[in-house]
Amino acid sequence: MTDPAALEQAWREHHPYTVNLAYQMLGDIGAAEDTAQEAFLRLARVEIERLQDIRAWLTVVTGRLCLDHVRSARARLERVDTDDVIETAAPGADPADRITLDDEVRAALFEVLNRLSPGERVAFVLHDVFAVPFDQIAETVGRPAGTCRQLARRARAKFTAAVRRPVDVPEIQHRQVMDTFIAACATGDLQALTAVLDPTVWGVGTVLADPAPTKQVNHGPDSVATNLLRHLGPGATLVCGPAGDPVLLAYDRRRLFAVVVLSIRDGRVVRIEATADPSARNR
Repeated sequence: MTDPAALEQAWREHHPYTVNLAYQMLGDIGAAEDTAQEAFLRLARVEIERLQDIRAWLTVVTGRLCLDHVRSARARLERVDTDDVIETAAPGADPADRITLDDEVRAALFEVLNRLSPGERVAFVLHDVFAVPFDQIAETVGRPAGTCRQLARRARAKFTAAVRRPVDVPEIQHRQVMDTFIAACATGDLQALTAVLDPTVWGVGTVLADPAPTKQVNHGPDSVATNLLRHLGPGATLVCGPAGDPVLLAYDRRRLFAVVVLSIRDGRVVRIEATADPSARNR
């Protein structure tokens, strides 16, 4: 049985990552939170002290749970017609529509996720988004590493064909920045959040208020980080857009209340554009 103090520490360090991982595979915040909860319930039944890498263990368990979930859902639903056309944003669109267009792209990507086989989906997300080695993915999927490599390759090809553009899979450094950003917000760690912000960072937030939206602009790591934690700190659940897009979705009690677009350069966040609807947190 796991020591309660060790379990609590593991929760603080790895729960945001586990929810985000599950969300990438399931595309549903409620299912992702439930899956993360189940993964930690299973962690509580083992001896953490004997685990060499807690995050790797949670990755395998979460991947298996998601695989079961997707297989079960697929058994209940009719397969989507793969000849459907996914419309994406037209080139040259007004920059003011960026949030809306990003949301359309994410919707398209999630539609493609639904078209992947369970094995393709898990292999693609684990490898292309979270940089998990294929030998570890093999343990999750229950197939040889070579087969998992083929599954990821097929999924990657389907993404590219469906959205009519190359899939922009971020570098490992990109993913690390976003993971640190999410974890820092989840724990209210101002120092860790400031560390991933560029010295020249600036943020602009649009609040959807009545009678008209309002904007707030912050400059510098301290000001930007403090404002972020005021709105996205403990109590909110942050997850990345699918396929590693530098877009964060903020949920409160499983209701979406903010969309945050990050611009990352040289391992640091240089610009943050957020749109929030505070009323969604009070419903």
